[in-house]
Amino acid sequence: MKKLYGVITAMTTPFTADNKVDVAALEAQTEYLIQKGVQCLYPCGTTGEMYLMSAEERELVAETVVKKAAGRVTVFIHVGAMDQDETIRLAQHAQKIGADGVGVVTPSYFTVDEKAMVEYYKTVCAALPEDFPVYVYVIPQLAHNDVSAETMEKIAAACKNVVGVKYSFADMRRINDYLHVRGGNFSVVPGADDLFLPCLACGCDGVVSGCSGPFPEAFVNVYKAFQSGDLAAARKAQVEATKLVKVMQFGGDMSIFKNILTFRGVPGGHMRKPLMDLDEADVAKLKETVAPYL
Repeated sequence: MKKLYGVITAMTTPFTADNKVDVAALEAQTEYLIQKGVQCLYPCGTTGEMYLMSAEERELVAETVVKKAAGRVTVFIHVGAMDQDETIRLAQHAQKIGADGVGVVTPSYFTVDEKAMVEYYKTVCAALPEDFPVYVYVIPQLAHNDVSAETMEKIAAACKNVVGVKYSFADMRRINDYLHVRGGNFSVVPGADDLFLPCLACGCDGVVSGCSGPFPEAFVNVYKAFQSGDLAAARKAQVEATKLVKVMQFGGDMSIFKNILTFRGVPGGHMRKPLMDLDEADVAKLKETVAPYL
């Protein structure tokens, strides 16, 4: 089964001024990222404002990215939803349109215990072919529910097609624990952009990075240098990548991503309410700040 690796860009979703998914802008973003050398694309996640879209819109985004990528890079669709049936619908749709796999965020907002967590992934995975890969997406600071390494071991034992975890909390101890799930045969991809190189050194397969959307080059350089064994170059590249992560406020405001994409010639589009676009003064300040990197 395919796995995520290298620079896995968590894509933004561009919306038009009248609040529609901007398909042309999404196609342009997909092509831009491929040309810049990222290894994988990950649309419809947190960076993609997934919970603010309808199931139909999420299917449109998935179809657009998969079709435009045309097999040139690995594409995993994030399909986790507030409703289990919708999660299954989106996962089955991703498999049907030819995505390489899916990510599924933990149940959100309402507290679930270990039994419910394991049962959730068993049910979602049972609705998919056994050879269609699934990543558990753990982001406790937003989804409320966490998954310990012990619980992840139970999920992995119960679900043959769970190949790994996307872990978006900056806890190196937990990352190391996840690396030992299933006897070490478990893919771990962090979401902390500034920990890319340290996580690669620990054995992680890559990084799911929102900050690599506007500035993919810095992250591609980290991965290339690490893969070639040039740790000095990898460290230097990580320093540059981390500078950009700080400029982009660690991905806390996707409007920053969208505006930088626009600065670079890729239409970033608008945010979806209740999230807000940057105002004109903030856009001007951001452009001045990132001008040396454009």
